[in-house]
Parts: sequence; C-alpha cells; structure tokens
Amino acid sequence: MFASTSHAALLTVIRLIVGCDRKPDKFVDLYTSIFTREYFPEDHMSEPGVRPSGSPYVYTELKRQILNLELAPGERLYEPTLSNKFEVSRTPLREAIKRLISESLLEQQPTGGVVVPMMDAKTIAELYDVRAALEGLTAQEAASKVTEVDIQKMRGIVARNAAMVNFEDEAIILGSSLHHAIMDIADNSWAFKLHNQIASHMERYRRFTNQTQERREAALADHRAICEMVASGNIQQSRDLAFAHVIMARDAALKVISGRTLQG
Repeated sequence: MFASTSHAALLTVIRLIVGCDRKPDKFVDLYTSIFTREYFPEDHMSEPGVRPSGSPYVYTELKRQILNLELAPGERLYEPTLSNKFEVSRTPLREAIKRLISESLLEQQPTGGVVVPMMDAKTIAELYDVRAALEGLTAQEAASKVTEVDIQKMRGIVARNAAMVNFEDEAIILGSSLHHAIMDIADNSWAFKLHNQIASHMERYRRFTNQTQERREAALADHRAICEMVASGNIQQSRDLAFAHVIMARDAALKVISGRTLQG
C-alpha cells in the first residue's frame, strides 16, 4: 500500500513509534527491516544478491510504477522495452500485463496496444463514493464494538498523525493506519474484501488529496473527530463523519485532476 513512501520517511515514523530520537539501535533496525519487507517488497527484490525474475516481480514493479504515476496516464507500454528493462522473456511479461488488465490498472486497446488508464473525473467520483459508503459502514460497526484497548490504539495513531502532520508521506501512512484500525474493529469481512478491491485504484489519487498543509490539517481534524465518535459509541455520528471525510477527499482529488487537465 505504501510503496511510494521513502524509507527515510518510514524510519521517521518508526522512531516516533518506538520513542527513539537517536541513531537507530538494533531493535529499530530490525523493526524497519520487518516493516519494509511487508510494505516495500519490490525494494527487497532488488537487494544485492537477490535476482528478481518472473511474472510476480514484473507485476509488482509495473503496479508500483502505475500507482506512483511513474508510468503516466495514457502512456503506452512496449513489450521489447519492458522485456529488456526487467530482463525477462515475453511470457512472464505478458502474464503480468494480463493480470494488471484484469484489475483495470492497464487497458487493452482495440489495436492491441496496452496503455495506462487515463485519470477521469467519473472514475474518481465512483471510487471515492464507494469508499465513502464502506468507511461509513465500518465506522458505524466499529462504534458498536469498540473496546478500551481499541480506543487507546486509535488515539495513539491520531497522536502520531498530529505529530507528523507537516509531512506528506507520514500523514498518508498514519491516516491509512487509522482507517485500517477502524476496519479491524468493525470486523466486517465483506467490507474488508471490497475495500481491498478498490484500494489499488485509490492509490493513484491519494496523494492529490494530501498535498497541502491545509488539507493535511483538515484530514487530521476529521481523524480526531471520527476517533472520538467511534470511542464514544456514537453510531450515527461515526458513520456520518467517516462518510463526509471521504467525500471531502474525493472533492480535493477532483479539483486537482481538473487543474491538471486544464494545464494540459
């Protein structure tokens, strides 16, 4: 989920979590290693002595580049170039591309070419509207199930979010952590599955909703309010605040995309 986030930013978060403001000791190094292997698998595929290969590697790397916008919307993929770049034959490359097409992260053109999907307002609105409904549902269910342990966990995440609100990458990580914590409390398996289905597509737009300090401060205020409503067991307010929070992010993304379109 956090493939676009730098290791330096990640280490800052880890230091904050473990209360370490000096050079990382062995514990923090170990924590970083475990965390990055879970959330940055593509980085470890290129470690010295590790020879990445095959369709899973190509799939992971292409997906990362699409979500990070390293492969620009509308950009066409050329098999010979990608085969040479990833040092794989056409077969694993085509398998990876086929998988990404099935996930709507690539598009097959009538002429046979493959391109990165364009960013359009309709898709953004639909994705965020579905996510808003899911977030509202899980916040509502979390409010009816929350425990004191859950409350302390949520408040801890919000406190770290506040401490790192000046930093885009860290704010994204911690905001996502709160949403996932609420989803864990709700324990709705179907909501979790549906959320995961749209999560990859959301990553293409998430940074557009968190670029300015004003937006990060507004998101933090929402996180605080949602956390406290869930903690208090207020089902209605939890649902309404979580829903409105995602709709606000939708509107921010649409505004940025509109500006990009107008600029060419």
